[in-house]
Amino acid sequence: MKKALALILAAIMLLCTASFAMAEEGQTLTVVAWDAGTTPYLVAQKEAFEAAHPGVTIEYIDVASQDYAVKSTTMLAGGDSSDIYMVKEITDLLNWQEAGYEEPLNSYIEASSYDMSGFLGMEQNYAVGGEQYALPFRSDFWVLFYNKDLFDAAGVEYPTNDMTWEQYAELAKKLTGDGNYGTHYHTWLSAVVNWAVCDGVNTLIDGDYNDLAYFYQLYQDLEDAGACMPYDEVKAAGLHYSAAFENGNIAMLPMGYWFVSTMIGAIKDGTCSFNWGIVAVPHKEDVAAGSSFGNLTGAMINAKSEHKDLAWEYISWLAGEEGALATASTGTRPAWVSEAVAEAMASAEGFPTDDASKAALVPAYVGIEMPASEHSSEISTILNEEHTLIMTRENTIEEGIEAMNERVAELLG
Repeated sequence: MKKALALILAAIMLLCTASFAMAEEGQTLTVVAWDAGTTPYLVAQKEAFEAAHPGVTIEYIDVASQDYAVKSTTMLAGGDSSDIYMVKEITDLLNWQEAGYEEPLNSYIEASSYDMSGFLGMEQNYAVGGEQYALPFRSDFWVLFYNKDLFDAAGVEYPTNDMTWEQYAELAKKLTGDGNYGTHYHTWLSAVVNWAVCDGVNTLIDGDYNDLAYFYQLYQDLEDAGACMPYDEVKAAGLHYSAAFENGNIAMLPMGYWFVSTMIGAIKDGTCSFNWGIVAVPHKEDVAAGSSFGNLTGAMINAKSEHKDLAWEYISWLAGEEGALATASTGTRPAWVSEAVAEAMASAEGFPTDDASKAALVPAYVGIEMPASEHSSEISTILNEEHTLIMTRENTIEEGIEAMNERVAELLG
C-alpha cells in the first residue's frame, strides 16, 4: 500500500510539473516600453530572462520616448491587455493608479516573500496609500566625477567617498587657476541644491525649502571665488555639462551616474583623453557618507493582463539582483544595490579601475529627486522659477526661499 501510494504521489507530481511546463511553454509576455529597438539594456534584459525561463518570450511593444506618456495612457484607456508597462514618469504611475490600470502588488510581494532590501527604500516612490504598484529596475543616482590629471598636476589628493561639502569647496578652490575651474554646476536646480534630500528627511514636495539655502550659499561662494563658471555664462552659452567636463579644464562635476557611459564613449572616440574617476557625492556633517539622490525607471503589471502570475515573475526578476546584473552588463545603473551588481558595473570596459570608483557604486542611501505627489508637476514649476531668480541673483537666497515656501504653501492649501 505504501509503495502504491508513493507511486501515485510521484505520478501526481509529474503531472503537476508537466502541466506547469505546458502552461509556461510557448507563452509570450508583452512589454510596452519606449525606444526598445535602440536601448541596449532592454535587449540584455530580454535575453537574460528568456534564458532563465525556457518557453517564455518577451515581446516589446515599442513607443517613441517623446510620445510615451500620451500613447501608453491612450492604450491603457482603450482596454489594451499588454502584460507589462514600463513606468517612465512618476506622474504616469499616479494617473494610471487612479484610473485603475495598475495591478496592486502587495499580495504578490507577500506570497513570494519578495526581498525589497536592495532598493534602499526607493521602491516606496512607486507606492500609493501603502500599496505597491510598480517595482524600480533602474536608478541613476548622482555621483561626483573628477579629472585625475588636473589633481595630479596640482599635487592635490583625489576626492574621497567620505568628503563633506566644506572639504569639496576647499578642493574646488585649490584646483582653480591657469584657466582651470575647480568644479562645474549645470543649470538645473537638482545640480545645485537637491543635495538637501540626501538626508532621508527633506523632500521637494514637503513645502519647506529652508535647507536649500545652505547649498545656494555654497554655490554662490564658489562662483564668487571663480571656482566655477558663472551661471549666467553657462546659461547664455547653452553649455552642456558633458562638453564642459570633456574640455579637460574642470576638476570636479556633480552629475547623474548616466554620465559614466558618456565618458566611456568620449574616451573611446577621442573626444577627451584625460584620466577620470568617480566618488560618492559630498555630504553634510549630519548626513551619512555615500548618500545621494536619483530618479527611477520601473515596471508595472497591467490590470487587464491575462498572465499576471508570469508578469509578476518577470517584474520581480527584472527589479531584483538577477535582472540588475543583466541591466548592469550594458553599463546602465540598476535600482538594485549590491556588491555583485557593483562588480558587474565596474567590469564594464572603460570604467575607472581604482577602488574608490567601484566603492561609489554602492550608495548608503538614495533619496528621490521629486517624490510622487498629485502636486509634483506644479511644485517643480514653482521651484524652477524661483531657482532661476536666485541663480541670476535677481532675488537673494532668502527672498527666493521665502517665495518657494509661500507659493508651495498656497498650492497645498
